[in-house]
Amino acid sequence: MSHHKDDEAHAEHDKDEKKTTWTENVELVGDELIASVKKLAAEGKVRRIRIVEPDGDIVVDMPLTLGAIAGGAVVLAAPMLAILGALASYVTKVRVEIVRSGPGPASPSPKKDSMPA
Repeated sequence: MSHHKDDEAHAEHDKDEKKTTWTENVELVGDELIASVKKLAAEGKVRRIRIVEPDGDIVVDMPLTLGAIAGGAVVLAAPMLAILGALASYVTKVRVEIVRSGPGPASPSPKKDSMPA
């Protein structure tokens, strides 16, 4: 799977559960969309998936709740899969915004230049 991850992670607070969430942006080619969304939905810590066209329009905004997970298997409604399939054949590249719960990715510590004493 060829995709590009942006290095940005945006922290925000979930008002309902008082937990920290962060957003990851991934660019996908259209034919990778359905498999990637299924995999993300199965992760458990993904709270929401937004699919954004290159012009910035949000095409799909899909909240994922604990109710959508049954016995470890994610149940995606057939209409949503049909929409994703149509979208995948229509666009060449989309940006997927993945809102995850929990602490964000660890930011690398800045390198200190060693100065001669």
